[in-house]
Parts: sequence; structure tokens; C-alpha cells
Amino acid sequence: MPDNYERLSAHDATFLEFESPTTPMNVGGTSIFEGGPLMTPAGAVDVARIKQYLASQLHLIPRYRQRLAYVPVAGQPVWIDDDRFNLDYHVRHVALPQPGDERQLKWLSADIQSRPLDRKRPLWELWIVEGLDAGRFATVTKAHHCMVDGISGVDVATVTLRTTPDATIEPARRWRPRRAPPGVELLRDEVLRRARVPAARQLAAGVARSDLRRSDYARGLAAIWSMLRAGLRSAANTPINQAPGAYRRFDWLSLDLAEVKQIKNELGGTINDVVLATVAGAMRRFLQRRRVPLTGLAFRVAAPVNMRAPDDRRLGNRASVWLMELPIQERDPRRRLARICDVTSHLKQSKQALGPDVLMQIADWAGPAMVTLSTRFATRMNPYNLIVTNVPGPQVPLYMLGARVLEGYPVVPLFENQALGIALFSYAGRLCWGFNGDWDLLPDLPTFVEDVKHSFAELRARSSPEVGLTRAKPRLPRARGRSPHASTRATSGRPTRPSRANPAARATGGRSEPRGRVPAVRVRSRKPPPKGASK
Repeated sequence: MPDNYERLSAHDATFLEFESPTTPMNVGGTSIFEGGPLMTPAGAVDVARIKQYLASQLHLIPRYRQRLAYVPVAGQPVWIDDDRFNLDYHVRHVALPQPGDERQLKWLSADIQSRPLDRKRPLWELWIVEGLDAGRFATVTKAHHCMVDGISGVDVATVTLRTTPDATIEPARRWRPRRAPPGVELLRDEVLRRARVPAARQLAAGVARSDLRRSDYARGLAAIWSMLRAGLRSAANTPINQAPGAYRRFDWLSLDLAEVKQIKNELGGTINDVVLATVAGAMRRFLQRRRVPLTGLAFRVAAPVNMRAPDDRRLGNRASVWLMELPIQERDPRRRLARICDVTSHLKQSKQALGPDVLMQIADWAGPAMVTLSTRFATRMNPYNLIVTNVPGPQVPLYMLGARVLEGYPVVPLFENQALGIALFSYAGRLCWGFNGDWDLLPDLPTFVEDVKHSFAELRARSSPEVGLTRAKPRLPRARGRSPHASTRATSGRPTRPSRANPAARATGGRSEPRGRVPAVRVRSRKPPPKGASK
């Protein structure tokens, strides 16, 4: 194993293939903090202290100082140390007009997540946002999906945050980048690696690493077939299944986790089953409002499933996916939940989630060509309408240098023909929902958030300890068949379209000249991005 670079797994590399100018593969989210000890006497955020603290933690996240390189001829992506790493490039500082509100923060968050990351640099950014009312501030984080998934993203957060309000900062460790491997060395290593690992042995190793007994290989192959069969059926055509543009809307919602647990304790299932039942009810209302006939509509979701071992804390992607149909035709919320419980129970028994995991192990041997072909095939098939991902987080308060994290709203990227993505994160007794939508295709995203509230309230009202739930019979899914939001204007309260070709217009809310108006977002102490940076 070389000591100066690391290969990307086939799973990680797929997200490089999925990315396009209108589908940046950014994951992360928006966190809101109490100002507390991080606020200066003038009411500003102590950005210099935050940078000093992050610098002291970077040795725990080596990937955050690495960039992409590629094996000549083969095209295999690898991680190498970035000898030009500059923390000031990755940690940005912006401000809302005081007193800033959450509506403006949502628009700013969406604008930040709309921009692809620069592949010539380490693939992450952290934006410190000051100006929120009540003495609060926020951070907007984004990292490329090829580097982290939901679970490893939480692990990164627990490294950079603390479970106590300790405000001490240890000295940053000295870091020296490793020697960058020349192209000839990368190509030689790749040829030797493939020669040492025959395809048959790679297949056996892939099945073995997927938690299957040696006597159960047939079941692993059945899981692959189950996954392929589910993926070969295209999902229904709905208003949220069109090609997204380059701009996003971002909205959020926070629910009491204790109420979610009460519903699942009284009606059965898991927290994720309650989430999917809530989404089904909300999507039913949304499609009816858009005048979409529900009869015979096969509305399918992709629900990521964690495949990590309990002690696996490596960065990268190790999640599979369930493809399942939501019972949006069902009017009764309890029966919706019962039917979802039956489907997820069957999926657990079928081990469908093992199929993608085994195939990715095979693709690791086959190389980038296999990754590219499988990614293009999956994109053209459109096997699902919506991604709903639910990541469990710490149930104790977290702090950054004594400033408490109040809420954290995650974001999942939009893929081709996806105008909406839903991500959830449980934290300190709250279930935080993040809604990532296309600007043009989902102008009614706030209304959909209200649909989710209504659907959850409906389910909560139908749950009662005195009333039993008659489960529906198990039933498998049936297949059938730009004026975005850069920064807010303080005078109008509406977002304006930024120009990607004009960074100055973006910084002033889409105007090349302020014309006497105060821009909604003021960039403070921020130098122009270096040459080659993302615009």
C-alpha cells in the first residue's frame, strides 16, 4: 500500500461522475449557534479564534488537507496532500444585515450550496455567518460527496465540536505534505494492483466483506438481483422529476424527537418508518395541489442504508440504498405507516441493500470505466423520485469554543432529474429536516414544508395508546410502466438573480453596483478567491 496517496473507492468515485454544472455533489448543512463567548464586545463573531481552533483540529481529519489527482491512462482518482493548502481559502466569513432572520439565512445557505467545489483544492468549505438576531451566528458547511457521506459527516462534526463548553485551544501541530507521486508511479501501482487481484477473487472478497456467511453467497447474489430488478423500473414522472437548474432553495423544519418516538412506540415501526410515512402524507398533499392524478402512480424513494461496522470511523462512503414505493394513495395516516413498516421489514429480510455494496466491491477492481458506465446507466434509468436520508446524530448538546449548537439542518445534493432532496439529522432531542430544492421547479418549497408539518400532526393525532393498529398485509412496491436567491435585498426583502459570470454582482445580491442600497450580505475580511477557485 503506497504511503503518499490513497485511492478513491468505486463508491466514492461515483459522486465525481454524478456531478455536473447543475448538480454539484455537495453535502453538509447549516448550523445555528448561540453567540456566547465567541461574540466580540462589538457584537461580531471572533472569526480569527474559530480559524485558530480549526487549525488545531486538522490533524484529526487528514482528508481536509488533500486534493484529487488522477492515474494517467486509467483515470483512477486518488487523494494526495495539497502542498498549497491555505485554511483562509476554506474558511469564509459573511454577514447578514442586522438583525438577520432565518429567511435570509436560508437564501444564503442555498446560494452557497449551489456552487460546485473547486476540484483543484481540498473539497470542503466552512462559511461563518454573523448578523443573526438574538446574538446568534451560523455556519454553512459543504464537502464533496466523494469525501464524506452522512455518517462520516457526523463524525467530522464530532471532531470539530465538543460535548462540553470548553473554550481552550491547543497549539496546531506542524504539518508537512507528503511527496506528490509522479504519474509514472501512479500508473505502475495501478497496473500491479490489478494484476495481484483477479476478478474472481475480488468478487468473493466483495461478497465476504458484505457481512454474508460463506455458505450464503447465493443470498448475496439474490440481493444483487433484487437491487437490479428494482433499479430497472423507472419511477413515475412527477413535477419534482425534471432536470434541475443551477440554483437552489433551502428550507428547514425541526420536530420534537420524543414525539416521533412516541408515534413509533405506539403504532410500531422505527423512527425512519415514521419519517417515510410523514413524507408520504406530505407528498400526497403536494401532488394533489399540483393536480397530479394519484391513481396508479408509483412514487418511489431511495432511502440510504448505513453499511458500516460499528467501529468503522473512516471518511468516505459506505452506504447502500433501499428502493421502495411510498403509499401516497393511502388516505389514512396509520395505514400509511403500517404499509411502510411491512415494506421495510421485507427489505431487511431480503437484504436488498447488500446488492449495491457487493457491486461496488467488484467495481473497485474493474476501475473507472465500470464506475462511469454504471453511473450513466443509473442516471438514465431514473429508478426513484426522491431521496430521503436520515442520519442519527448525538443526543447531547455540542459546542464550538463554548458556543452551543442550537440546531443543525443537513443538505443532500440533487441528482439528474431530481428537483427535491430531503435530509434529516437527529440532535439533542430534535429531529432536524433539511429540504434542498431547485429554485425554478419548486417555488412552493415553503408550502411543502407546511405539508410535512401537517402530515406529521395528522399521524400524531391518530396515534393513541388506547387505539391498536391493524397492520396491512405485507405488500411490495409495484412499478408502473432562474431568478434565484443570491442574497436578500434589505429594501425589497426578495432575492435577486446572481450572475455566475460576475462575482461582484453575486456579492451585492445580483447588482453590479449597489446604487445606494445596503446589500443583504456583506463580505468581511475576505480576500478574492485565488486563481482557479470555484465561482
